[in-house]
Amino acid sequence: MSSLDLGVIGNGTYGALIDKWARIVWCCLPRLDGDPVFHALLNGDPSPDADGTERGFWSIEIENAASTRQFYRGNTAILVTEITDRDGNAIEICDFAPRFTRRERIFQPMTLVRRVRPLVGSPRIRVRLRPGFNYGAQEPTVTRGSHHMRFFHSGFALRLSTNAPITYLQAETVFNLTNPISFIMGSDETLTGGVEETAREFEERTEDYWMRWVRRLALPLEWQQPVIRAAITLKLCCYEETGAIVAAMTTSIPEMADTERNWDYRYCWLRDAFFVIRALNSLADVETMENYLRYLGNIVGSAEDGHLQPVYGIGLETRLDEQVVDTLPGYRGMGPVRRGNQAYEHFQHDVYGNVILAASQSFFDERLLQRATIADFERYEQVGERAYAMHAEPDAGMWELRTRARVHTSSSVMCWAACDRLARIAEHLGLMERRRHWRRLADEVHATICEQAWNEELGAFTESFGGDQFDAGLLLMAEVNFIRPSDPRFQSTLLAIEKSLRRGQNMFRYTTADDFGLPGNAFNICTFWYIDALARVGRTAEAREIFESILGCRNSLGLLSEDVDPATSELWGNYPQTYSLVGIINAAMRLSRKWEEQV
Repeated sequence: MSSLDLGVIGNGTYGALIDKWARIVWCCLPRLDGDPVFHALLNGDPSPDADGTERGFWSIEIENAASTRQFYRGNTAILVTEITDRDGNAIEICDFAPRFTRRERIFQPMTLVRRVRPLVGSPRIRVRLRPGFNYGAQEPTVTRGSHHMRFFHSGFALRLSTNAPITYLQAETVFNLTNPISFIMGSDETLTGGVEETAREFEERTEDYWMRWVRRLALPLEWQQPVIRAAITLKLCCYEETGAIVAAMTTSIPEMADTERNWDYRYCWLRDAFFVIRALNSLADVETMENYLRYLGNIVGSAEDGHLQPVYGIGLETRLDEQVVDTLPGYRGMGPVRRGNQAYEHFQHDVYGNVILAASQSFFDERLLQRATIADFERYEQVGERAYAMHAEPDAGMWELRTRARVHTSSSVMCWAACDRLARIAEHLGLMERRRHWRRLADEVHATICEQAWNEELGAFTESFGGDQFDAGLLLMAEVNFIRPSDPRFQSTLLAIEKSLRRGQNMFRYTTADDFGLPGNAFNICTFWYIDALARVGRTAEAREIFESILGCRNSLGLLSEDVDPATSELWGNYPQTYSLVGIINAAMRLSRKWEEQV
């Protein structure tokens, strides 16, 4: 049965997911939102492939396989799988996407490298390479050369270069692995060097790149390995050509079994991206922020009437028409599989605050190669004006409710944050008249929220103006400095949220019915927001306990998806989820003991 115990490789151009038997089960090409050339993750748990018809995967199998061990090479995005057969023969499979500096720029081709070597004895292996095109609807045309194979469909071609016998690959023949072999799959271009030499060079330079990248991170004293793995994986979710950051690499992994809560997350939500760059900034990685601000500048520059969508394509696409893909049965057969996301049509007013919050550091940070200017400030003022105009208007909210609109408190708080940060930026730039303007608007929005979202009978802020329910987005009120953690109103709201949304050590987004009924699984980022709130109000021991609990929900490689079943700790939802990885970093940075306490 499929699970989300999957390794992730990538290089800022594309990503791939690999199961514990070294089977590539998901990989979109030529970029993170592209056609899933390997799509077995959504094949619906087919029966053993006796008739040879299953497609959408790439396996390197040892005959009579008995056990497997999988791990990342230390502080890298290089995944190693060791598989042993019943007689003790063993192989090692090393998977990675090349990424390193070449000619003073990052070399990150659409290339997947697999290196295989015998570890023990005389293993016998079989390679099954079966890409599919157009979401599994089309088999490729396959041609061969002396040391390569081509997989071609509708103008898109993949070339596999290898020093393994092509005849064995084509026929999927079992053969003796007596020497190391390598596979390099990518664009339909001839290698300029030998396969083994090229693969070895790519591996060595990629390993060196990642180890040096990690070396520059400002890590907390505690929980360093969870933070390192989260940071590397966040980096893999960045499409660096444009600066966009995807919410996850997958589509249609259900939030909960058999609920049709299946969405395509291979796009850039401006909300999620803000949290990603802030988390990486806390580790001293400012390059990702600089790249993302390029992307954000293009979006803001082309916005009509100041309106911003909550989500865009990674190439700045504004239309993400949602369609059901009927050629794939879905994760464990739990369809539908969706391509595109209707959320691009939503009004989600928190987006304006997320944009300004993301851009704010560029006005203050002396390290940046290109500091933001007064002209940039004037462009972002247009976003702020829209935030002010929308702060008391109904929207779909951060949870993207499709059939219900109301004035969501979390959206209004983010509109306040937009005005507040613009006032701070204006003061920093010496624009005192603009500072007074934005401070006046921020104060007005703040007063409106305190009046309209506070429920005197419940003694707490509620999820919408005049409402009587709670959602986890209210926990962000302290995180964005709308209210002090010591304020009795925040502390009473925290207690109300605990009572309403906490299940064991996990936190739900909300517990009322939505478009698909009652939610059944916890939303991981909400648990991390709860951890942050506990720490802010001084309940640090509880926060540490819950943090350790959610770290225990990670898969065997230290990664998280969007949701978790509070009863079984099983992971659900799209994967790897950037929101969840951000939570690991933020919680570790807030809760860790200080370096000076130990060294």
